[in-house]
Amino acid sequence: MLKADALTSLLLAVPMVMLACQAGGWAVRRIGQPPVVGEMLAGVMLGPSVLGWLAPGLREQLLPDSVLPFISALGNLALLAFLFLMGLELDVRSLRAAKNAVVAVSLASILLPAAVGAALGLAMYPRLAPPGVGRLAFVLFIAVSLSITAFPVLARILTDRGLDGSYLGTFVMACAAVDDAIAWCALIAVVALCTAGSPLSALGAVALVVVLVAMLLLLRPALRALLTRAGRSSDDLVLVILCAGLFLSAYTTDRIGVHPAFGAFLFGAAIPRGVAAVERSAARMRAVFVPALLPLFFVSTGLKTDLGHLSFELWGWGLLILAGAVCGKWIGAAGATRLTGSDWRWASAVGTLMNCRGLTELVVLGIGLQIGVITPQLYAVLVLMAIITTAVTVPVLRRLTRNDPRLEARQASPEPAPAALAATTAPETARS
Repeated sequence: MLKADALTSLLLAVPMVMLACQAGGWAVRRIGQPPVVGEMLAGVMLGPSVLGWLAPGLREQLLPDSVLPFISALGNLALLAFLFLMGLELDVRSLRAAKNAVVAVSLASILLPAAVGAALGLAMYPRLAPPGVGRLAFVLFIAVSLSITAFPVLARILTDRGLDGSYLGTFVMACAAVDDAIAWCALIAVVALCTAGSPLSALGAVALVVVLVAMLLLLRPALRALLTRAGRSSDDLVLVILCAGLFLSAYTTDRIGVHPAFGAFLFGAAIPRGVAAVERSAARMRAVFVPALLPLFFVSTGLKTDLGHLSFELWGWGLLILAGAVCGKWIGAAGATRLTGSDWRWASAVGTLMNCRGLTELVVLGIGLQIGVITPQLYAVLVLMAIITTAVTVPVLRRLTRNDPRLEARQASPEPAPAALAATTAPETARS
């Protein structure tokens, strides 16, 4: 139970955080950036890097240590709901129908930055890895961190630019979906390696996750029947079932030895599509959790991000990480797109969009910090990389799409369609 003083502080902290993140999102939208950039920056500014440095007394008054565990708990609940919505919005049909170009670009855009990240991880391990963390787990985590593409933020950018119904939008969303699926699988292995006592235990944890996925898929017809029947009775009942299911799935993966985030995401992916009551309930969850409570996760992230105490060496590693992340992802995605028959301008647009990391990267980094595979200092460097790679996406994309009707138009069949896209699905297939 919350003590009276802690409750009073929480009642001040929560609306202050919400308003700060909304203001940050509004400010960056004025300059053409997605709101998540402003929300991430607001979280960092409320932490020790800015507010804690300029006015430590004010930061302690607004965000005292007594309320931080509760802010973190609320933010993590919102995060689970957000990952559930991510899983729900992932169009598995687009993956099933993906053709050669999508598969080639997806693999290249994740394997090349992962290889760069693995090389950097090997070089950083003796100096920057936390004590007791195995070399393999550390190297794999850095590789995953550099290979992430933010599926939900990418969808928002494409919608804001009017590209969500275009061939470019369809193609990139399908590639990002494949990237996310591979990255989450790799992250499951990293978490299992860090939390299990031995490689055999880690393999057992991964096997249990596979069993959970199989069970959720087998239960899909029963879930459809249950949710359809509940929807005839009350949307409130459907909302309760979805919330209970996502939290129980998160609890299950946590007990297995894998992060709760995976359970929430898997439950969302297992929910059957086309149930009207589910769509209405998901919209209600999105309307509350994302604008009201998810900012608490950003602040929790910002409070762990202290850029003021980074050494000169860490800033140097940060530049290498940023260069490796951008070049690895761009060369992998753009190069593969060019090899499948597209011109360089189209390929550059694909590479630019695939470099967007956003909230998904923060989730991955938060998991890494929580399980102790990275230090708070390295976490701060990687958060900075996530913010920069997300922020540069829109300005570069705007420049690339200027005066090019194939890239600017929101239409079903731009002309001429590049050869790489001739093999993809209809434009609406991968629309989020």
